[in-house]
Amino acid sequence: MWQQFILKQNSMEELKLSIVRWPSTKKSTSGIMYIDGKFFCFTLEDVEREVKIMHETCIPKGIYKVVLTMSNRFKKILPLVCDVPNFEGIRIHAGNTDKSTSGCILVGKVKDTDFIGKSMEAKEELMKILTAHKGIITLEIK
Repeated sequence: MWQQFILKQNSMEELKLSIVRWPSTKKSTSGIMYIDGKFFCFTLEDVEREVKIMHETCIPKGIYKVVLTMSNRFKKILPLVCDVPNFEGIRIHAGNTDKSTSGCILVGKVKDTDFIGKSMEAKEELMKILTAHKGIITLEIK
């Protein structure tokens, strides 16, 4: 599936990631990630809150730059969501429940209430797309 997204790999065009969120449950916030307007995968984040609680709140809606950098926590290159107000070190990575988010965005191929599955598959496919792209990467959270 990821091959369909590598059309711009040699381009300096912007690659646009977007997440459309669903209302939060008591434990998590689910959503759908699109790449350049095409469905890519499901997402899982912490609960949306008016006031941030460290490691328990999803990032605010908005548009953010994404860069690929070394994660000190995971010891590998992962997407970093830049300049998130009141947050640091927000990554897009694999995981299954809100216990794995710590404010980050989890990606997965299957979805259930407060759970996301086939997360490593989704993360690996996303990394192939992002590393092949040579231009700017943005993330809009709606």
